Amino acid sequence: MNTSLQHPREVERLVNGMPTSDGAGVKLLRVLTQDLQRRLDPFLMLDYFHSDDPGDYLAGFPDHPHRGFETVTYMLAGRMRHRDNAGNEGLLGPGGVQWMTAGRGLVHSELPEQEDGLMQGFQLWVNLPGKNKLMEPGYRDIPPTDIPVVKREDGVSVKVIAGKSQGVTGAVERPDTEPLYLDVHLPAGGRFEQDLPEGYNAFVYVYEGDALVGGRGQLVKARQMAVLETRPGSDGALLAAGDAPVKALLIAGKPLREDIAQWGPFVMNTREEVMQAVEDFRNGKI
Repeated sequence: MNTSLQHPREVERLVNGMPTSDGAGVKLLRVLTQDLQRRLDPFLMLDYFHSDDPGDYLAGFPDHPHRGFETVTYMLAGRMRHRDNAGNEGLLGPGGVQWMTAGRGLVHSELPEQEDGLMQGFQLWVNLPGKNKLMEPGYRDIPPTDIPVVKREDGVSVKVIAGKSQGVTGAVERPDTEPLYLDVHLPAGGRFEQDLPEGYNAFVYVYEGDALVGGRGQLVKARQMAVLETRPGSDGALLAAGDAPVKALLIAGKPLREDIAQWGPFVMNTREEVMQAVEDFRNGKI
């Protein structure tokens, strides 16, 4: 396949992620950590969970608040039920996505709807601009049948969760941050290219196999994130597989370039706004 990219973005750095636990003790790998928030603006966090040991996930994420950003949960395997204090409820199954806009705030829980088997997926946090941080909260529960998948003759498969790829518009389009969220599957020897607007921040997270990323073919191993450079003139992302298949996320977005003030589940622009969020939560106003 001939390249259409003239200057693919190279890998600026590799990130291995940090094993941690969250909620009531769910074990996960925190890939996009707080120290990368400004570099990967508008993205605030990426967690990867993958376990077939119920002890790692069964306690789930009991009631907890959010304000000021969006959470995107993408399930690869397993089932998670969510409920919130506004009476919303849904079940997220394999291949499904929940795109939640926390806005001015809500309290919700995410609890496994299974007692054994594999639980695998991602949660991505996407910032909201200051003008929208106190907007009305909302959900979109998106079943896999509503998420376009491009299947090419060369065996490459691209699931378009958000943004546009291969001439296809994804399940979600968001203003301000304009996120691109792709799940790319490459057969052995496969190759995938994606145009990216100049100045947008982007990264690749490989969750199966070893990928070759960029024009120089930087090796990115499974469970590694590659932060892509933003050099002027670079026109997109290039992913390739060697002798074995590869599965990877390609995520990109338009930076907000606003101040970030975070305390746990509250992400605002100033310390005062965060303190107000904490006070509102304590007073039952979220």
